[in-house]
Amino acid sequence: MTKSSKSELGKRGEEFALEYLTDKGYELVKKNYRYGHGEIDLIVKDLSKNVLVFVEVKARYNLELGDPAYAINKKKISQLKKIAELYLYENQIKEVDCRFDVITILFDEPENPKIEHYENAFL
Repeated sequence: MTKSSKSELGKRGEEFALEYLTDKGYELVKKNYRYGHGEIDLIVKDLSKNVLVFVEVKARYNLELGDPAYAINKKKISQLKKIAELYLYENQIKEVDCRFDVITILFDEPENPKIEHYENAFL
């Protein structure tokens, strides 16, 4: 997969995940929050629980590289935590409940993508 097709897949996955979340009653706060070399794909608010949610989206066209959920390793988790802390600090957010969710999308059947939403995927 070329770098451009990989970024297109990532962008498509993020759009699909955002649509899924807004349909479930979440509100977009920030998309593609970057700090240094890292990024949080989506920051949303779970309005039903009043929780700020940092969302990592992993999309694949097939399972050739394995289940997309397995792409979230210890290094990635550590990076996401640091970026989330910086986001909270930068925006002077002090008293808010937060969690980390992972959304995986498998586009092997383009007209019927499979989506999995792992709430509170890691601490």
